[in-house]
Amino acid sequence: MVERPEAAGDIVLVCEHASKTMPASLGDLGLDAEALESHIAWDIGALPVARGLSEALDGTLVAQAYSRLAYDCNRPPESPGAVPEKSEVFVVPGNTGLTGPERQARAEGLYEPFHAALEGVLDRRAALGRPTILVTVHSFTPVYFGENRDGHLGILHDADSRFADAMLQAADEAGLELVRRNYPYDASDGVTHTLQRHAIARGIPNVMLEIRNDLIAQEAGQKEWTGIIAGLVRRAAEKGREGERLHA
Repeated sequence: MVERPEAAGDIVLVCEHASKTMPASLGDLGLDAEALESHIAWDIGALPVARGLSEALDGTLVAQAYSRLAYDCNRPPESPGAVPEKSEVFVVPGNTGLTGPERQARAEGLYEPFHAALEGVLDRRAALGRPTILVTVHSFTPVYFGENRDGHLGILHDADSRFADAMLQAADEAGLELVRRNYPYDASDGVTHTLQRHAIARGIPNVMLEIRNDLIAQEAGQKEWTGIIAGLVRRAAEKGREGERLHA
């Protein structure tokens, strides 16, 4: 789904794991209600923050309407993790032993329309000569395989670290603690597919954000972190414009 397509700002926001909704044709994939509400099904709190950032930064938002368990849109079709047979400690029976055509049907029904929508947004902006910064919004569980994660915000990048560098500098200048580079994942974990496909391929600045989900599970935390991140994005974008003027 594309929200605020005519937004005037430079930021395009993406939320690949926005929803826990399962396509009706897949049922519950053999999982119980607890699993389908948990972090394995979606990025808890990520969509409200992404929507808040869309409003605060006057940016277009592209979000996936279905669960990452049906198809993880931050993975290419050839990745085993695109349709996970196991997520953390949960076996996903409905994803086990799929045939090639069954996996292809998932990709055609979920991955391809999502990425086509994002490509359409970026193509229209490029045709109008509009500057663009791509920001993807995720959340992570505070306990993973029994290990605690104490960081609050991860600022991730692939080969192009320009915008991540500027955001990390802005966080340091603001005195924010527990903000870390490439945390709790990095590009070697295969988490930067959207950045690679849509931003690095076009040469546009980009960043992937990971917020600890207990901080944004409720409305108050969502508003707080929307404000914090919007400030960092604004400052990083300003630094980018300053750098362009210096090198002009």
